[in-house]
Amino acid sequence: MNRKLFLSSFAAATTLLPCFKTFANITATENLTFKIPPYLQPGDTIGITSPAGYITLAQIQSSVIEMERWGFKVKIGETIGKKDFTYGGTDDERLKDFQSMLDDPNITAIMCARGGYGFVRIIDRLNFENFARRPKWIIGFSDITVLHCHLSANHHVASIHSKMCNSFPDDWENADQTQMETILSIKNALTGTALGYNAPPNINNRTGKSSGILVGGNLSIIETLAGSVSDLDTAHKILFIEDTGEYLYSIDRMLWNLKRSGKLSNLKGLIVGGFKVKPDDVGEEFGKDIYEIVNEKVQDYQYPVAFDFPVGHQRNNFALRCGTAHSLLVDESGTKLIAT
Repeated sequence: MNRKLFLSSFAAATTLLPCFKTFANITATENLTFKIPPYLQPGDTIGITSPAGYITLAQIQSSVIEMERWGFKVKIGETIGKKDFTYGGTDDERLKDFQSMLDDPNITAIMCARGGYGFVRIIDRLNFENFARRPKWIIGFSDITVLHCHLSANHHVASIHSKMCNSFPDDWENADQTQMETILSIKNALTGTALGYNAPPNINNRTGKSSGILVGGNLSIIETLAGSVSDLDTAHKILFIEDTGEYLYSIDRMLWNLKRSGKLSNLKGLIVGGFKVKPDDVGEEFGKDIYEIVNEKVQDYQYPVAFDFPVGHQRNNFALRCGTAHSLLVDESGTKLIAT
């Protein structure tokens, strides 16, 4: 696989954008259904907190240095360095820290330090009143999918699905191009730079073109939120999914849930990112790969389907603005996703 096909750039995005204008069908009204937080300016403050797993102060230092190099101030939350078993502090401590950053008018974006598990334990106790009046960018992925879905379902506020503090390289001089590009994509997402990504052709793709609001994240999180107040509405949207550490049969079961609950029926497009699959137990082989599992669930629908997209628990995990309009093109040359 050609790694260069995954790299994003402002030049690539602006070059590809005109070709999408011929079929973009997102109306102004649809665009306004999600609030777009203000893009960051030099001197703005990014808060770092750990609403899920435990992380040390030393482990976030490279991210602090890099974000300050971008021209931003950084405020480190009280949960950084705290530990309650696997969590970054007790539920009450993580709740208090995240709430303070939601309410702090001097913080213009919140970076979740890492994923793991734990956000679902505090999401229903958070008060989003001040945040809804003055939205700010919230950044993260994996377990932070809980928050992306909750914001989409309840507040219609855009957010950023991307790497977090624990993915910033300690040594930038020895970082490879993919590491640098993925981290730079966070800055681009925060500052309003045009975002556009390519993925290589895949024989399992289903070609087509569409436009819609982009939503998604970790498949297992999306599936477990079904029926809750954080349930993700996928109708007439482009959905992206990724996951890690799951058996093929578990992925199959989760996608059946999405299909049976109607989450796959009215999409504008489906983007399948990285799936790190657990090997089948000997003698318990599932018999289908990820491509067969997905295509079986969407065979009754007509929208484009793209595999091997650079998002997920992998090095080529690029920043995506959830809740914003995108155009998707899947053809013989590969996949193009452009924020419009």
